Amino acid sequence: MQLSNKMDSNITTELVASSPSPSTNSWKYDVFLSFRGGDTRHGFTGHLHSSLLHRGINTFMDADQLERGQDISREVYQAIKESRISIILFSENYASSTRCLEELAKIIEFKNSQDQIVIPVYYQVDPADVKKQMGTVGKAFAHHEIRFKENLEMVERWRAALTEALTEAANLNGWLLNDGSESKLINDIVEEISLQVLNRTYLHVAKYPVGIESRLQDMGELLGVGVNDCRVVGILGIRGIGKTTIAKAVL
Repeated sequence: MQLSNKMDSNITTELVASSPSPSTNSWKYDVFLSFRGGDTRHGFTGHLHSSLLHRGINTFMDADQLERGQDISREVYQAIKESRISIILFSENYASSTRCLEELAKIIEFKNSQDQIVIPVYYQVDPADVKKQMGTVGKAFAHHEIRFKENLEMVERWRAALTEALTEAANLNGWLLNDGSESKLINDIVEEISLQVLNRTYLHVAKYPVGIESRLQDMGELLGVGVNDCRVVGILGIRGIGKTTIAKAVL
């Protein structure tokens, strides 16, 4: 199995087509990361999270993901609900975590009710095993059926969520990493999402930026807001003075 370093073109199409307009955007986060902590937290997922943030994509990664049962915290629940895109990182032990499966079920719930976007990443697993619930995925569900034999409806809900997530992504293919370069795959994912998210003026700005109003007024005058022409304005200065924050707020 080889590294898939290019997302299917349909992902690009869907990201553009379903991105909300700035006037109706109510998303708190650009991206929610669903992952098995023991598999990828301190490696692939941690690096992906850092790269997304560095590109200006507001991304939620649960800092306190504990495997103490299937319940997810209120914070995680809200983060899933308020995220435009959910990236599901299927790794070897993802399906063995009831917490991950509960996250997945909530992601699908809000995808259906809020038109959110779901993108799978297959990290050192065979997509066929995930889709057909074979291999480690099949073993995980067999274990869940024994462990929760008094509540098989819950297990079936997890199965249905997994099936729907992959059916939704069937025409997108998602991203695949087996023996290829992790850094290259991360760069490709970040680049693809940033092109679609950032170019749709979908940017994160601090909730209470200090002293930005006067700067925005100056920028409005320079840009000639309301004037029927085309202008380009450059923002120059030393690091840390707020150039990116102003640019994001203007957009």
